[in-house]
Formats: sequence, C-alpha cells, structure tokens
Amino acid sequence: MNKSKIFKILAAVGLIVVLFIYIKFFTANTNFDKEEIFVEIPTDSKYEDVQRILSPYVKNMSDFELMANLRSYPENVKAGRFLLKKGMSAFQLVATMRRNVPVKLAFNNQERLENLCERISAQIEPDTTKLLSTFRDSAFLQKNGFTKENVFAMFLPNTYEFYWNISAEKFRDKMLEEYNRFWTKERIAKAAELNLTPVQVITLASIVHKETVKKSERPTVAGVYLNRLRDGMKLQADPTVIYALKLRDNDFDQIIKRVLYNDLFIASPYNTYQNLGLPPGPIAMPDIDAIDAVLTPENHNYLYFCASVERFGYHEFAATMEQHNVNAKKYADWLNAQGTKR
Repeated sequence: MNKSKIFKILAAVGLIVVLFIYIKFFTANTNFDKEEIFVEIPTDSKYEDVQRILSPYVKNMSDFELMANLRSYPENVKAGRFLLKKGMSAFQLVATMRRNVPVKLAFNNQERLENLCERISAQIEPDTTKLLSTFRDSAFLQKNGFTKENVFAMFLPNTYEFYWNISAEKFRDKMLEEYNRFWTKERIAKAAELNLTPVQVITLASIVHKETVKKSERPTVAGVYLNRLRDGMKLQADPTVIYALKLRDNDFDQIIKRVLYNDLFIASPYNTYQNLGLPPGPIAMPDIDAIDAVLTPENHNYLYFCASVERFGYHEFAATMEQHNVNAKKYADWLNAQGTKR
C-alpha cells in the first residue's frame, strides 16, 4: 500500500473520530421541553448526588459522565443553583455546573419573622427552622442591640442578590450590613430629634404602614402618633390590636376588617389601647416610604383619625375628641350599613 492510500485512510479515520467526538460531546444532550430550568445542588453534595439530580434532565448520562471525568468535575463538585438551557451539549452541561447563578431574592409586606423566614427559605437553601434560630441567636441579638421581638426591624423590603447556597449566618450578616447601610448619619440624627431609636422608628413605621396604603397620607398619620407620644397619650392604634388578635390565635392568615369594642381589652404587649408607648417590635415590615414618613412627619396638631367614608382609602383627621367622635360615628354607621361584623 502506497503512502497516498495510507494518508487517505488515516484522514478518513481521523474524520470519523472527530465526528464521533463531536456527536458525543457537542450535540444536544438535554431531556426537557422548557427553554431553561434551574437545578439546585445542596451543600456537601457528592458527584453521585449530582448524577441523581441531573438524570431527569440529561438525555445521555454516559456522555455527560465521560465529559465530566475528562474535565475533572467529580473531584470539583460545586453546591449552588445552576442554569440548564434546552439543547446544551455534554460539554456545555459540565461547564454550566461550574457556574453558580445568584438568586434575586425579594421580600416585602411580611407581618412577622416566621412569615419572612418561610418566604426566604423558599428562595435559598437554609430552611425556615435554621433561619429562625440564626436570627434569634442570643449572642447575635445582644451584640447588635436587638431582642427576639424587634430583630424583625433589621429586614428592609427590597430585592437582594445571593447565591442559593448561602449559609443562614452569612445571610443574616448581609441583612445586618444592609440595615446599617440604610441607617445613615442623617437618618439617625432625624430619629434622635424625635427621641426614637432606629428600631423604634421602624416599629412606629410598621403601624403607619398598616394604617394607610396612601403614601401621601403617611406623614400625616405619622404626625398623629408622634403627637400622641409627645403628649404621653396611648397610641390606640387598631393595627396593633389586630396583630395581638392574630398572635393570640396563632393565625396570621385571618382577615380582620373591623376591631370590636371587646378586642380593645386583649391582654398583649402589642395592644396600644392598653399599653403606653410603642409595642415591643414591628407589627409588619414597613415600606421605606413609611419609615421616611416617620422621620419626616407632617407638622400639625391632629391627635385622632379614622377611615373616611367619603374618600375611600383615606382618613379624616381631628384635633379634638369631639370632632373625632363625629368622624368615628360616620365610619361605624357605614360599616353597619355594609354588614361588616368582623
């Protein structure tokens, strides 16, 4: 056989080998219809765990495993959240399992720490129990001036970016960092002028937040409560009674549209009809604008307010009990006409 034929045979064999490698490692090897999916690899996972998690999404696992071994992936498994795209090859699948994709974690409108932990645990690896115990760690609370009742004030509603496999402790510390960043010297100075600590500002803001959804009205509502605090009056805030009722029943899913007379006597540190001053911690997660409404309240002489029956969603404000009683009767009559009992 002459050299020319040998070279042709070798070229043909080489082409077959290249084609084989291309088909095996660089053609589509996914087994799902969606354009993309995320898979989560828990902390301390072994290569066998990754194989089990990926198996429903990979068409030919032997091709993936061969490429994984060629690229030393079994010895370098990463925990985290990984993006698989439809049509990825074995080569691309192994490559993507090295790229931990951050989670955009969002939360707002939570009423208590337990609800927040449930919301967070649905988005990152640590479970609700682990998060709760971390946030309520006595050493952490003492070091940073929080209590179990008010540590909820540390969490500011926003969208944050974390890796899915972040530890509960690192998540907590990041939230503390965001809290300290929010409390600038200017905000701390404004709180001091009101004789309030940052936690107290957020606690009052949570009441303001619950009282009205109208952002333009929040500085007025904040001014009422600050006037009452200044004058040594009880806040007598209905949202704190509602919170106390939910806490007593351990049911934060119930809807309470009307506070009844007997409700005002519920024994709870959160009931501001019975207790002077602020409750022991926030009754909700206030919006940033509710916090700033407390820090920059409207200057007025109002001491009372109740829901308006003429401008729904807004309130009627009064400086005297006589005027407030007139406004309150209008609202009570309206509720009765609607048949709202609870």
